[in-house]
Amino acid sequence: MQKLGLRIFANKMAIIGQDISQAKNFLKAGKLVAIPTETVYGLAGNALNTAAVASIFETKNRPSFDPLIIHTSSIERVDDFVGEFPEPLYKLAKKFWPGPLTLLLPRKSNVPDLVTSGLEKVAVRVPDHPLTNSLLEILDFPLAAPSANPFGYISPTTAKHVQDQLGEKIPYILDGGSCQVGLESTIVGMENDQLFIYRLGGLEVADIEKIVGLVQIKNHSSSNPQAPGLLESHYAPRKPFLLGNLDELVSNHLRGKKRFGVMSLSKTFKDVKVEYQKQLSPSGDLKEAAQNLFGFMRYLDEQNIEVILAEEMPVEGLGNAINDRLKRAAAEK
Repeated sequence: MQKLGLRIFANKMAIIGQDISQAKNFLKAGKLVAIPTETVYGLAGNALNTAAVASIFETKNRPSFDPLIIHTSSIERVDDFVGEFPEPLYKLAKKFWPGPLTLLLPRKSNVPDLVTSGLEKVAVRVPDHPLTNSLLEILDFPLAAPSANPFGYISPTTAKHVQDQLGEKIPYILDGGSCQVGLESTIVGMENDQLFIYRLGGLEVADIEKIVGLVQIKNHSSSNPQAPGLLESHYAPRKPFLLGNLDELVSNHLRGKKRFGVMSLSKTFKDVKVEYQKQLSPSGDLKEAAQNLFGFMRYLDEQNIEVILAEEMPVEGLGNAINDRLKRAAAEK
């Protein structure tokens, strides 16, 4: 067991609280703290401390070729670890930070290779959560913070989700309530003079294009991604997850012997137990659907069922980003 002068935490569950001073002390000691953001909860460590960054990969069982996102408190502090800020990306930062936007920017030498998986660009964002922003403001280093879950599993959107998955491995969870966006950030970068979206997320493509014009969308990768969170199988429940025409899927499974659950946008099925079906938004609101997505996936994954059935969302607004997560949840492991 290790002592920090704060608490002995080996073999115990994490403390859940709202004390940013206590969180700061753990982080300064090289330990990991779960932090809330508007997107999902992150597993945070000192981004400039290679040992702390290595601990993030170890705690999540995350492959080292999948880079991390650095979180800081303001656009001005980005200069501490970024060498250049191209004008189109700076315009996006001025408009959407703090918020669910991550930018790929040329890194300075003080950013460890482990953070970027050896790439020359680092993923950066300013989160939009008052508790985490207050923490970032009192730190003299940025935080590397991927989602606070075992690698590949459903992202956490409450402190309890983090406690259930990583509570025995970290000392502290900063409790900021339920995440208001519920999808990871949109990742944008540049190659030559062309802007690319590398990951669809909580910021809609149309809103980005209003500021910088047309952008191209890159597909995710099965290995060696150029940006965080791009592996083909990701955000997945432990149970088999089938995506398709929900009426047909339900009809077929009603004739079979497997117990199943259903996740729809707004449909209900009279022949399926109420506790085994979830509607992301009864009114069809895609923002509400995005906020509920990971929590409902997790709920069904914990039920006494053998398979989860789901449908794609309308191809508009945040529906594109939700579909990206659904397809990766359904991808072969």
